Amino acid sequence: MTTRTVPSAVIAVLALLTGIAPLATDMYVPGLPDLSRTLGTSPSVAQLSMTAFLVGVVAGQLVLGPVSDGTGRRRVLLAGSALFAVSSLACALAPSIEVFNAARLCQGITGAAGIVVSRAVITDLFAGAAAARKFSALAAITSAAPVLAPVLGGAILSVASWRAVFAALAVAGVLQVAGVLLWVPESLPAGRRTPARPVAALRAMARLCRRPALAGRVLSLCFGGAAIFLYLAGSTFVFADVAGASPGLVSVVYGVNALGSLAGSLLCGRLVTRFGTGALLRAGITTACAASAVMLTLLAVTGAHLAVLWAGLFLVVTAFGLYFPAVTAAAQEAGRDAPGATSALLGGGQFLLGGAVAPAVGLFGTGSAVPLAALLTGCLLLATAAAFR
Repeated sequence: MTTRTVPSAVIAVLALLTGIAPLATDMYVPGLPDLSRTLGTSPSVAQLSMTAFLVGVVAGQLVLGPVSDGTGRRRVLLAGSALFAVSSLACALAPSIEVFNAARLCQGITGAAGIVVSRAVITDLFAGAAAARKFSALAAITSAAPVLAPVLGGAILSVASWRAVFAALAVAGVLQVAGVLLWVPESLPAGRRTPARPVAALRAMARLCRRPALAGRVLSLCFGGAAIFLYLAGSTFVFADVAGASPGLVSVVYGVNALGSLAGSLLCGRLVTRFGTGALLRAGITTACAASAVMLTLLAVTGAHLAVLWAGLFLVVTAFGLYFPAVTAAAQEAGRDAPGATSALLGGGQFLLGGAVAPAVGLFGTGSAVPLAALLTGCLLLATAAAFR
């Protein structure tokens, strides 16, 4: 396959499509107390809206990726973006917590279209190092979105209620539709499409899983993604409750670490032509694993010093920024005959395993930093072993 000349506007729209779900995940979090009061529910029930959204993101990726292999990319992107706008508006107008949580589930499913199909579009349009560079750009957006989300949400909440946050997401969905209509062409010709029937989609994913190289990369990304979920779920408690960091300092930590991830993604884009995706993904995950193991050892010996925690997690997140686009590009290349199904395995597996292991931090306790470091190291060891399969 030869890489096509693609306008930069296409990549900009794909970046918006990729970043919208991470934005929607956390953008409303600062308004959860007000949301609970408005809808007359408890904070714990309101927080179920986050679970509903993540379940939707997993299900949406597993379904919509293979569907795009059969119907084409553009239709799925247009339908997903339009329905994301509708479900976001439903969240904004929800009269009860039951309606709100149901709308959040739909928002997750439809928001997943941008994540899973954008990866498939990149695979359709680019090959080799060029694809890896584009995945690096999308990874940089994905790294920035979770940090920007609470900031943007807080800015909206400073002048309006939580309902305005979802109104803003609805507008973003409309902009997605316009962007796809104007700039994103159909990247999968009719002659290269596969049956979109559910049984055929399941067979396609099962066939892909039987490829050792692809299976190793999917497993590696799933365990690596689980480590990032653990970091997001547990580090706030550890920094604040164990290391004694103030909320302001915790925000700075997340911001600096996100910049590290961004730097890693940009570095991948610069180095991939010279070293290739295989070498970069192994270097990235090995570095992340080594940094986590050293951090675990130092924490076990010296206790939860803020400098040790911050330095260790910064190195892990930065190395993961190098690893993520490389492993994504390598996996999509190995599953080039079914890019949508491959993208579904990568995204669905990552969110599914990540959501399953994230509560383990609380299960093992947040009175010490050691459980978080041990769980991180365990996941990264498994990710490293799978990367070398």
